[in-house]
Amino acid sequence: MAQRGEGPDFIEALARGLDVIRAFHADRPRMTLAEVAAATGLARPTARRILLTLEELGYVRTAAGGHELTPRVLELGMAYVGALSLWDMARPHMEQLVAATGESSSITQLDGSDVVYLARVAVPKIIALRVQIGTRFPAAVTSQGKVLLAALPPDRLDAVLALPSRSGIQPWVQHGRAAIDTMLREVNARGWALADNELAPGIRSVAVPIRDGRGEVRAAMNVTVNSAETSTKTLLDRHLPHLQRAAGAISSDWALWQSRPQVDQASDDPSPAVARG
Repeated sequence: MAQRGEGPDFIEALARGLDVIRAFHADRPRMTLAEVAAATGLARPTARRILLTLEELGYVRTAAGGHELTPRVLELGMAYVGALSLWDMARPHMEQLVAATGESSSITQLDGSDVVYLARVAVPKIIALRVQIGTRFPAAVTSQGKVLLAALPPDRLDAVLALPSRSGIQPWVQHGRAAIDTMLREVNARGWALADNELAPGIRSVAVPIRDGRGEVRAAMNVTVNSAETSTKTLLDRHLPHLQRAAGAISSDWALWQSRPQVDQASDDPSPAVARG
């Protein structure tokens, strides 16, 4: 737990909530109630109430085998991205990708039935999406969303698709459930997803997954083009190979970052830190 304040205005309940959020990290992205209680030193009933409160606020979600943070933690600052070192790892590869293709590239994660933008390198275009970090779009009509939805187990997919979008965006194309299921099977079979004038007219994109050291899909990365300027054939034949190499490099860097030695050093102990793998 974080060091406790001693002032008369210190709010213990808030500190405990932050303890729970900080207990999750890249090497421990999902925890059971018992694990959260152990990691924070909180009694299980207290940890349970905090988790339920954070879930109701949208910062935590229930997942198979426990609980995990959602990208909505971005609203508290960039701590979520910084904790994963995602931008530091992705930036050079994204910049190389944009230089090679001359097109914009973004990285998103799934939050409910939306994708949320975590990183972006853009080039000026006549027709372009207005996107900044934290922007959300309905997942089913974006190439990145299709990649992320395709990685979900069936029961989780059902629950996600049942959620209303919080993007405030009305997609250009509305997909029925049967069409979504067909698209996701195709994505799983070929390893990439295409969105062609679905979110908005003139916007065409292709996306691939970014995986962690365990091979789990943790994010999606795309190349976006103006459909009036760039054909689907050019997007897939020329840009997709560059995108796949960039995403593969980011996934490799992520795996290396996850396998880094951990360093423990007690504040009162002047002896050298001990590294543990």
